[in-house]
This record gives sequence, structure tokens and C-alpha cells, in this order.
Amino acid sequence: MKLTHILKREIQAPIAKTILEGFMVQFGKTEAIKALNNIIEEDAKKSGKEMAHLFGGNSMKDLAKIVREVWAEDNAMVMDFLEESDDKLSFNVTKCRYAEVYEKNKIRELGVCLSCNRDKPFTKAFNFEIDLIRTKTIMEGEKICDFRFVKHKSP
Repeated sequence: MKLTHILKREIQAPIAKTILEGFMVQFGKTEAIKALNNIIEEDAKKSGKEMAHLFGGNSMKDLAKIVREVWAEDNAMVMDFLEESDDKLSFNVTKCRYAEVYEKNKIRELGVCLSCNRDKPFTKAFNFEIDLIRTKTIMEGEKICDFRFVKHKSP
């Protein structure tokens, strides 16, 4: 059986909750969250590099393929695509099962750290010329996630 991205998160969420709760007791909430953010950022960078290799490139087109085939696989996200070009990829997420997974495990506030905060470091490691601009997420209570990937030209 293939583990989809969303299924991995469903499996990881209760484990992450248990580990983080233990670290919060041991080190305090602030330090535990800070350490978790650092660990997640490094993991996201590693994943960005791996995906560029796995998908055979790091273009905006390759990123769009990853969004559709990995992030949204198994109906993990419902998206409205607004723009796709060599320099831009813009879409809104209107339904997010990732948020539902963390809500079910009563750790929605940690979902931002465990999932949403991965996206920017992932993007930079995937292609340092691509920036992610996002001003809202469903995980934080908004109606949509507004993903805007922009590629900057090299000098």
C-alpha cells in the first residue's frame, strides 16, 4: 500500500502530539515549539531537495506537478488554480484535509508548525529563485489558503 502525503500526516499527528506534549512538560512550551519549528524547517528543506531530484527538475511546472500529485493526492486539498506560467503559480485551497487531521487530533494550532510552516523552506530548497507568498491559511481559521509562488529572475 502506498502512503500518500495526507496519510503520512494522519499517522504522524498523534505521535507528534505525544512527543511535543512530553517536550513541553520537560522544556516548556516556548522552547518545545521553537525546537519543533527548527526541526520541521530542516526536514522541509530536505524534502524540497528530494522532490526536485525525484521529479527531475525544479521549475514552476515541476512544482505545480508536486502540488497536484503529492500535496493534493487522495483529495488532501481542493484547489482553484488562478495562474500557471514559467514565473508564477497561484491557487487557492478551499478545503484542506491537513487541517482536519490536526483538528481531529486536537492539535490544530500545532498544524501550522507541522504542515503550513514547511511550505516556505520547502520552496526555497526546491528552487532558491521561487518565493512563496501566502497571507492566510485554513489551518489558522481562514476560509482559504492563498498560495502565490513567484519565480525571480537570476541577475
